[in-house]
Amino acid sequence: MYKDNYKEWLDNVTASQKNELIAIADNDKEIKERFTLPLAFGTAGMRGTICLGISNMNEYTVARATKGLSDYINSLGNNEAQRGVIISYDTRRMSFEFALTSARVLGANGIKVYLFENVRPVPMCSYAVRELNCIAGIMITASHNPKEYNGYKVYGEDGAQMSPEATAVVVKYIEKTPYFGLEKEEVISQKHEDIEGKDGYKLSEHITVIGKSLDDKYYAEISKLSLSPEAVKKVGKNIKIVYSPIHGSGFVPVTTMLAKMGISVSVVEEQKYPDTEFSTVAMPNPEQPDALKLGIELADKLGSDIVIGTDPDCDRMGIAIRDNMGEFVLLNGNQIGAMLMDYILMRHKEEGTLPKNSAVVKTIVTTRLADKIAKSYGATVFDVLTGFKFIGEKIKEWEKSGEYTFMFGYEESYGYLSGTHARDKDAVVASMLFAEMACYYTYKKVSLYDKLQELFKKFGYFVESSKSIAFKGLDGMQKMADIMKKFKDTDLTEVAGIDMISKLDLTEGTIKYFEDGRIEMSDLPSTNVIKYEFGDDEWLCIRPSGTEPKLKIYVSTKADSIEKSKEKNAKLQQAIVDMI
Repeated sequence: MYKDNYKEWLDNVTASQKNELIAIADNDKEIKERFTLPLAFGTAGMRGTICLGISNMNEYTVARATKGLSDYINSLGNNEAQRGVIISYDTRRMSFEFALTSARVLGANGIKVYLFENVRPVPMCSYAVRELNCIAGIMITASHNPKEYNGYKVYGEDGAQMSPEATAVVVKYIEKTPYFGLEKEEVISQKHEDIEGKDGYKLSEHITVIGKSLDDKYYAEISKLSLSPEAVKKVGKNIKIVYSPIHGSGFVPVTTMLAKMGISVSVVEEQKYPDTEFSTVAMPNPEQPDALKLGIELADKLGSDIVIGTDPDCDRMGIAIRDNMGEFVLLNGNQIGAMLMDYILMRHKEEGTLPKNSAVVKTIVTTRLADKIAKSYGATVFDVLTGFKFIGEKIKEWEKSGEYTFMFGYEESYGYLSGTHARDKDAVVASMLFAEMACYYTYKKVSLYDKLQELFKKFGYFVESSKSIAFKGLDGMQKMADIMKKFKDTDLTEVAGIDMISKLDLTEGTIKYFEDGRIEMSDLPSTNVIKYEFGDDEWLCIRPSGTEPKLKIYVSTKADSIEKSKEKNAKLQQAIVDMI
């Protein structure tokens, strides 16, 4: 089968592309990898390495996916095609080309398209869906993956990533679609430089280029989320913050917002502009120490206390702050989110604007330090499955019911959202609020590090860790499935000498088993996740990644000192790895 697929592609790709396939003609393993299984399309879209083949990101797999999306939109009737689809893209290899391919396929199928004139981050794409009343949105990005990757995310009309139900229908249309011979609308130009800086420009009958007009609306909307204008006015121009977009789409929006607020920021020059190779980092991921290394070096030169970094599509934010010894420490996503949430709830309480029905939303693999903080302000905490679309669903639900007021949402993987302008994580808003928070505490003569320690001292020393185990090759998915089944079928009573009190199995139905024999139904949707609870807000969770062939292990521990919590966390993490 894979050889037939290889031959079909060899017969249909362009002359220049054919050389790439001829080069692997004698490599059966490579052909099998590229041509056995189609690139999976799920609720997170699709993501893969950039090269020819049905398992990879290329113009043919992108066009095929877009044709499936087009058929879905046209099947909805009610002239939904005229509401349009917004398309955004980041700074990766082929991002603009994939965006233009998507626009041209949609246009050829009679669907109105708004195409950004240049790179824009995820939150601006999510915002634009609702602002323009689009039926869907497409974001070309592979988030924080290595430079060899790109991806394709689809948003529903609510601005959140497309629902599982709608995605399943789109997938059925994709499966009926060939890779070759798909019609694309003719455009005035296929060169990126010909549309840069344009706004309201007609590229073809169905494709309109947009830019500044939408940017201004987004900036105006998120400006409303500022909580401490007086503190910013007093210290904003003197505070020293270093920012790095890590060669991504965050440079313009983040620096624009900080400038609008009056907060001084120094940008890492080497990482300021787009670079498809991300040449200054091993991986453009603000979770990794390497990604903020140049920022920390600049901060040391300038005497800055804070380093902010955002990933290529600017939906994740990483932070480094100085400890009490003057050394930089990297905060993890749980800590950053907890500090931002505490700041938002505290400032609303101080100003008398904290709603009685305040709610925060986090994922099931995010720290319970968040629960402790939120409840201290009288806010209700909701846990949802991993994936920001589930946080977006809560916002939508409460906008209709009015039962709760959304105050903040976050996940441990460095994604945060304040406000309801977007339905995905927003590192522009997160950067703005973290910088403002720094101004507020500087004005109060409190360091950010001391504030974090204050939270630990009050609520317990929470330590979180996560580990990914890769399973490459065609049998990788099966290996992961076998491991998940093993944990599902095994009744553990303890891990690393720590007694287990319950096991939450979401793999078939959503059932919580307790060690005392009780069984409860969970209100979470069914998914491929198993979570063990150890009491006192400690837990571990195992799940396959939704975008990569990796098994992810999360561990959260708590103790009366950071050292004890770290020791316990390492024991639990190693015990689970040994079982796998």
